[in-house]
Amino acid sequence: MRIQENISLKPYNTFGLDARAKYFVQVKSIQDLKEALSWDAYPDKFILGGGSNMLLTKDLDCLVIQLALQGIEIIDQDEDEVLVKAYAGENWHQFVLWCLAHDFGGIENLSLIPGNVGTAPIQNIGAYGVELKDVFESCDAFNIHTQAVETFMKDACHFGYRESVFKQDKKHTHVIVSTTLRLSKHQHQLHTEYGAITNELETMGITDPTIQDISKAVIAIRESKLPNPKEIGNSGSFFKNPVISNAHFEQLKINFPDIPSYSVSPNEVKVPAGWLIEKSGFKGKTFNNYGVHKKQALVLVNYGDAKGSDILKLAKLIQNTIQRIFGITIETEVNII
Repeated sequence: MRIQENISLKPYNTFGLDARAKYFVQVKSIQDLKEALSWDAYPDKFILGGGSNMLLTKDLDCLVIQLALQGIEIIDQDEDEVLVKAYAGENWHQFVLWCLAHDFGGIENLSLIPGNVGTAPIQNIGAYGVELKDVFESCDAFNIHTQAVETFMKDACHFGYRESVFKQDKKHTHVIVSTTLRLSKHQHQLHTEYGAITNELETMGITDPTIQDISKAVIAIRESKLPNPKEIGNSGSFFKNPVISNAHFEQLKINFPDIPSYSVSPNEVKVPAGWLIEKSGFKGKTFNNYGVHKKQALVLVNYGDAKGSDILKLAKLIQNTIQRIFGITIETEVNII
């Protein structure tokens, strides 16, 4: 374990922002993590995963600890299901591909989501009708105060829409070091009803899809709509889809009869934030070297050497405009640092 000074975090965040860390260290084991967190020379610490769900708006005057714990292992299995543990530093999409190669089903709809395994439970990542909580068994998290590894079962994680206890009560006290999922070995439950998956499968000429086919369809859809962070800096969906009351929605339909929605409860609907942003005139709009992606209004992008503070100003402008036009508050999905 080697602590470095004045390190650029540009390679460690998918926005490609050149914020700097006063001190930086990669940890590859729980023992490394324990030693880094115990480093008294600089008490302020910041835990960094895959850097895919954050907007760095400033330099970090602290010790940045980048989780690089690696490994995938089968914990238990029977004829129908398998428990697979993956460590925090594993790339999420590569983990999905590993599961598909073993014909383990349940996360094929989550293909090509950026980031690492360690941040997946924090966000309760989801896409195309599937969320992590649907297959989540448990996760191990390092308690910063007691320096012990604790196991959190599904109910203890308090999963919600892009939410978990690790974004709330446990945000500053626990560090996820591994995640265990319960996946199917055969008779996979396929989810093809959401978004454009069915149409994409038809285009591919597939009528009896496998989990591998669904993954390929999801990858094709995502690549057609979302910019590759290696080519254009971004953090995927920047905003959450807001939930509003049925009464509010019916009122909006008077002036916006084409407003889409998805029922979430008898009294509430979810409105696509991308539609709100596009309707407000921001889709494809550029501001110098940053802006809103031309194909997906949910994605804010860094076209060059933008500053995180500039992208944050754009996000606030979008939020204020949508509040003014629709009376809807949209929240950021990414963490603002």
